[in-house]
Amino acid sequence: MPDCPAEDAEDTLPPLLTEPAEGVPFVIDTDRGLQRCAEALAAGSGPVAVDAERASGFRYGQRAFLVQLKRAGSGLWLIDPEPFDTLAPIQQALDGAEWILHAASQDLPCLAELGMHPHRLFDTELAARMAGLPRVGLGAVVETLLHVRLAKEHSAADWSRRPLPKDWLRYAALDVELLVELRTELTRMLDEQGKHSWAEEEFEHLRTHRPPTVPRKDRWRKTSGINKVKSPRRLAVLRELWRARDHLAERRDVAPGHILPDSALVAAAAAVPRTVPELLATPGFHGRAAKREAPRWLRAIKAGSSSEDLPELQRRSAGPPPPRAWKDRNPLAYRRYRTARDWLAARAEELAMMPETLLTPAVLKQLCWEPPAQIDLDAVAGRLAELGARRWQIDRTAAVVTVALLDPDPLEAS
Repeated sequence: MPDCPAEDAEDTLPPLLTEPAEGVPFVIDTDRGLQRCAEALAAGSGPVAVDAERASGFRYGQRAFLVQLKRAGSGLWLIDPEPFDTLAPIQQALDGAEWILHAASQDLPCLAELGMHPHRLFDTELAARMAGLPRVGLGAVVETLLHVRLAKEHSAADWSRRPLPKDWLRYAALDVELLVELRTELTRMLDEQGKHSWAEEEFEHLRTHRPPTVPRKDRWRKTSGINKVKSPRRLAVLRELWRARDHLAERRDVAPGHILPDSALVAAAAAVPRTVPELLATPGFHGRAAKREAPRWLRAIKAGSSSEDLPELQRRSAGPPPPRAWKDRNPLAYRRYRTARDWLAARAEELAMMPETLLTPAVLKQLCWEPPAQIDLDAVAGRLAELGARRWQIDRTAAVVTVALLDPDPLEAS
């Protein structure tokens, strides 16, 4: 049989959706427009599709630069949050409504900064994970369940740009165009699989849980390449350089990496340049920010070089070490973890979901490293709850983990 022409293969793809059904709306950026938007949303019915666009990698922080909403009877709205201190009128208009987001954990923090908090939540990405879909990106889920392709691009764009180009706004509008329909299909799947109540537990946990954040004083330890810095004194230099860059980035409202890359900070911490020529000869210290702000960087290097507050080489962690170190440090915990992990993977396969959805790896590691003094089903279930596992997870994993803790596979000890 002859090969099919490329155009025939293209014809087999689902249709491409390039624009919302009602077109791309104007962006709301005035008090009057915001009030009109709030009134329309309040007059609508059913859940509201919500999304936000940030300018990660371009601006300091993770605030939203565009908010998209769509609700039956209200239409589709695009809001520029920059002119407003708060979006409280929108929050009031949506009182009691269920919000539909895709990958809600990414957008809830920046929406909260605008005074927006859902009363109820449906996360289509999380629902897709629980339903066992192999790909859970918005475009993939829409194509699988609604048989249409979204025109997806501009996800890494600088959303702080003004005015926003029309094709960017079209992309942003499509992010909420089909979320209500997607929720309907995912709910059907979850109902058929008997997982709807499990998903509701996950949504409520996501809505109410505030994961711990790295304290501002310790954020410098997230510098890429920090493992190359081998002494406390050099770490102190890196810390002061990071703080100087962060302060400047916040003041200028630009991403820190736009001022100096992490690699430049690490190189300077290793070389400890003392003069401007030495500094500018350090890898990464080129461009206007490096030259114009050279005195700032040299002051930071001097402060780190003379600081009496020397950081530890390794930050102490409240959790267990990486499992790769367990075999020597705690062989019994290693055997328990390997056995429990394998059995949970088999259980997850039975339930048609990924193991990390069934039970968070961090919870399993903590439990295997430091199990209850008395290992039985009730004690393990209680410890799982303390570690943040939801009731549906505990009901389906506690027995498996208990057996693994009591009787780890002896073959794993070798």
